[in-house]
Amino acid sequence: MTEKIMFPKPQVLANRPTHYCPGCHHGLAHKLVAQVLEELKLPEKTICVGSIGCSVFIYNYLLLDTIEAPHGRAPAVATGVKRARPDKFVFTYQGDGDLAAIGLAEIMHCANRGERVSVVFVNNTIYGMTGGQMAPTTLVGQKTTTCPGGRCKDREGEPFKMAEIIGSLGGTAYAARTALNDIKNIQKTKKAIKLAFRAQLEDKGFGFVEILSSCPTNWKMTPLQANERIAKEMIPYFPLGEFKNTLGE
Repeated sequence: MTEKIMFPKPQVLANRPTHYCPGCHHGLAHKLVAQVLEELKLPEKTICVGSIGCSVFIYNYLLLDTIEAPHGRAPAVATGVKRARPDKFVFTYQGDGDLAAIGLAEIMHCANRGERVSVVFVNNTIYGMTGGQMAPTTLVGQKTTTCPGGRCKDREGEPFKMAEIIGSLGGTAYAARTALNDIKNIQKTKKAIKLAFRAQLEDKGFGFVEILSSCPTNWKMTPLQANERIAKEMIPYFPLGEFKNTLGE
């Protein structure tokens, strides 16, 4: 009996082994982005802007023209690229330490201006590459290398809810939060990425999708435990759904 491939690999996704830790969701996020790019027939006209952190390695896995931005500055770099080349499709791929900490001003002003760029924001509630430090999205009580006793609400405040913040800004055309912990949420993530990309393609404004993902290594969990944590701890604080949608669907 011959085998039939039912879900072919996107051509824009590089055929190479992953270097990411077991259970990391970056590879899955890359695949979804690649699928959406191909379905919208965008690879040949796309410029990706990668951020500093684990997210920066997107240039190793997607066969696109890619720019590496300074830490937190991907939205500013994407703004310059899009204004210089309005014929191109421009998106950033960023983590929570990058986007919500050192890059908070850049993402806020980019969204508020309604820049015609799209942002894929991978939120695993911790700094992944640089040593597992507390991020702006680290949950209260979550232990990290810089808050070994757990994040304290009275000392560090509550975690930022970036999808809600971005959705409140006037220039935002689409803002949503999804997750990668199960098949249903993976399918919703792909749909949200497509809508965030369409916000740019249809000249509606700024497109943003926040994706709750795992970091088993820095969470000190198995991949299965990390998936369960997304459902039991992250989603209750970071509710899934759309927070702004001007696309009419």
